[in-house]
Amino acid sequence: MAARIAPRLHSERDLWRSGLRLVAGVDEVGMGPLAGPVVAAAVIFSPHHECDDDIPAVLPQGVRDSKMLTLKARERLDTEIRQVAFAVGIGMVEVEEIDRINIYQAGLRAMRLALDHLPVFPEHVLVDGRTLKNLPCPCSVFIKGDRDVYSIAAASILAKVYRDRLMIDLDRQYPEYGFARHMGYGTVAHRDALRRFGPTPVHRRSFRLL
Repeated sequence: MAARIAPRLHSERDLWRSGLRLVAGVDEVGMGPLAGPVVAAAVIFSPHHECDDDIPAVLPQGVRDSKMLTLKARERLDTEIRQVAFAVGIGMVEVEEIDRINIYQAGLRAMRLALDHLPVFPEHVLVDGRTLKNLPCPCSVFIKGDRDVYSIAAASILAKVYRDRLMIDLDRQYPEYGFARHMGYGTVAHRDALRRFGPTPVHRRSFRLL
């Protein structure tokens, strides 16, 4: 079996060693679901200049792309990341805006909002997959950044946990749809519920729901 890929702090350390302190990782979740918002998180860790290969013991161990983690692991890491992070920001784009500006733009906007909601603005941004334009600081883009870059992976965990909790709340409002199980993704059960009950106000009308 192939070894599990673990994110590293290489990119952050290069920037810290250049004299920067406020390096933010940012990522979004919820691009594919048929219902619910897009959520992004931004996270800044204090500089750690230890050896390149290891994650310092003061930082959460086991950080991965949120899709690679169990629910229990994500919940634990969400708490640990928030406890040690220098700063955290969350950005969210609701369904009405997703339908108005399209899902691609909604993902970019959610990430920008997450950065704007940090208590300090970063000196450099590390982002998964896409360039954020018109930032007041440089931005480095990493393909599969949530797999390889520690701060981006941490942001993916915060965003996933935050969005999942929102979907659980929506499940209480719309129990027929099973949001707490599939988080709004287009499962067979979800599409069956759409056929039976029709879309709710939290479904993305710009998506092909059936």
